[in-house]
Amino acid sequence: GGSLTKLAYYSTVQHKVARVRSFDHSGKDIENEPLYEISVQEEITARLHFIKFENTYIETCLDFIKDHLVNTETKVIKATGGGAYKFKDLIEKKLGLKVDKEDVMTCLIKGCNFVLRNIPHEVFAYQKDSDTEFRFQTNHPNIFPYLLVNIGSGVSIVKVETEDKFEWIGGSSIGGGTFWGLGALLTKTKKFDELLQLASKGQHTNVDMLVKDVYGGAYQTLGLSGNLIASSFGKSATADKEFSKEDMAKSLLHMISNDIGQLACLYAKLHNLDKIYFGGFFIRGHPVTMRTITYSINFFSKGEVQALFLRHEGYLGAIGAFLKGAEQDNPNQYSWGENYAGSSGLMSTSPDVYPMQRTRSGTFDMLEMDRLERPLVNLPLLKDPSTYIPDTVDLTDDAMARKYWLTCFEEALDGVAKRAAASQPDSVDALERAEKFRQKYWNKLQTLRQQPFAYGTLTVRSLLDTREHCLNEFNFPDPYSKVKQKENGIALKCFQSVIESLDSLGWEERQFALVKGLLAGNVFDWGAKAVSDVLESEPQFGFEEAKSKLQERPWLEDSYSQWLERLKEGPPHKCALIFADNSGIDIILGVFPFVRELLSRGTEVILACNSGPALNDVTYSESLIVTERIAAMDPVIQSALKEERLLLVQTGSSSPCLDLSRLDKGLAVLVRERKTDLVIIEGMGRAIHTNYYAALKCESLKLAVIKNSWLADRLGGKIFSVIFKYEVPCK
Repeated sequence: GGSLTKLAYYSTVQHKVARVRSFDHSGKDIENEPLYEISVQEEITARLHFIKFENTYIETCLDFIKDHLVNTETKVIKATGGGAYKFKDLIEKKLGLKVDKEDVMTCLIKGCNFVLRNIPHEVFAYQKDSDTEFRFQTNHPNIFPYLLVNIGSGVSIVKVETEDKFEWIGGSSIGGGTFWGLGALLTKTKKFDELLQLASKGQHTNVDMLVKDVYGGAYQTLGLSGNLIASSFGKSATADKEFSKEDMAKSLLHMISNDIGQLACLYAKLHNLDKIYFGGFFIRGHPVTMRTITYSINFFSKGEVQALFLRHEGYLGAIGAFLKGAEQDNPNQYSWGENYAGSSGLMSTSPDVYPMQRTRSGTFDMLEMDRLERPLVNLPLLKDPSTYIPDTVDLTDDAMARKYWLTCFEEALDGVAKRAAASQPDSVDALERAEKFRQKYWNKLQTLRQQPFAYGTLTVRSLLDTREHCLNEFNFPDPYSKVKQKENGIALKCFQSVIESLDSLGWEERQFALVKGLLAGNVFDWGAKAVSDVLESEPQFGFEEAKSKLQERPWLEDSYSQWLERLKEGPPHKCALIFADNSGIDIILGVFPFVRELLSRGTEVILACNSGPALNDVTYSESLIVTERIAAMDPVIQSALKEERLLLVQTGSSSPCLDLSRLDKGLAVLVRERKTDLVIIEGMGRAIHTNYYAALKCESLKLAVIKNSWLADRLGGKIFSVIFKYEVPCK
């Protein structure tokens, strides 16, 4: 680009993963053997990296490429933007490679499509005077069509209809270069950032002629307010005085932003588009330009169109050029996820935060994205994917909740680091790595205290996911693997007696006992401090003790009677999708008896577990072993597995929470094929922190025990209050 070089590259990352494998028990006494074997293996995964360098340090950037990224097979380097011409000779000479120049607009659009598809909180609207300047948007599953307004030296307006179909529909020669050039002539300031700095301190009304200067007040007939600009720089023609640089810069900024805003609005109306994304060096995260563009769009569209900005706008061209170069590997066939451990986040616009880092106001310095093993899609049963928001509380907005949860995660950090080190007793550097993890996550939490919007909307889910990413970075793939192994073994020994006692009950009594068992199982959550304290101090704390902890009915949220009525009066459900939560007692003594009852009613069951580890949540590979053991004890489960009426699938997630818009494609296909008509979501992370308000096309059960006293208080209950939410969609 004109002032920054953005570099995109692909690497393979070697990291540790925890694997579980069933023992061969033939002819052995299995009574005292562990349930399965846990091994830590090396796995290679793909990662995309994006880094920014200032052009004044182009040599440093080229040294970085030469030292780290060029190997003997590399013959060509893809480049786009003005710098691809300006620095072509330097790049070819220094790296010994041919520069292959790609079309700027094609690259920009390829890059834009990529971030819109893969980063859930990529898009934001800017609101200057609210607590949170950035208002993040939920990604619509269908990103097309949209208008891309790229404000570089001039303005290009492009209509994007599909992945490969776009057209330049208009533009203007009055753009960022005009602001810079005229600004330099008016203020003798040559640097773009300094011009913006001047503009942010200026008062345009000293230079501009307003409606009230012409009419003495508002122009009622046309409905124009008195404070509207009637003529940019209008006062300078008649006033006999010097104008300050700040005021002139501000007036110029308004003049150009209003012009671009009106132009963008007219094109959006002409082509019937309601999404306008703004990018280019004029924007580049600068609050002052985002504010004026936002005002202009709002004014000219009468609030019907919103100006939208992108978190990684500066990288679009580099991402697009990279994608062009990697076409034979087609990165678009995969899903990608932002790695919070390796990404630096969006800088704050308030000048008192990290003043040393503010030479490039609002820029993003580093982004890392991991390739996910399997493509992710929407759950087909979401009522309206375009309005689905997984998270229940937006901590970016709610300052009190934000303060509580950040403190909560800070206080839990030492325990998490200890648990991580203890999970690898044979490793000589486990303590050192655990300390590095602690330091990294602590720094992330401090950044989020200052800049809650650094990675998009701040939620309990994003705090949990960031912690998992940091644990993985320092090679702690599954700190709870041994705990889960032990708890699964203990729970399996109790399975048959739990089933016998359930089978001895009358039908109605059994339904309540099953729900109570499901809720009691949900108490066993090592992620909740109130529970981990009990589990560490009272090793004998078990299933019956957990039942006694539960709130008596009526529960905090209680639609059990409606659920019971539905079971009594209605036909059996065709197929139930169950999202499981914790290992051990939860899945074995809580979920499986419930699954068994559904199967006995003639309902098929899809049991969905996490693809990768998070806290003590059960993983897909662990669920396979547990199910195999249960089937050996229970003919109902055994025949259901054999006849494929019970199916085990992975969710595509490695989070203690659940985003129904990013689920494994195989799961979505199965949900459709089996005509699923009941979704059961259990656990605090999946049913309260996320999906509490999720609307589905079919019946759903959301159930959890609240194991956090602050959250219980927030919801109007006490610790160990019960949420049992049975919902039927409106016809």
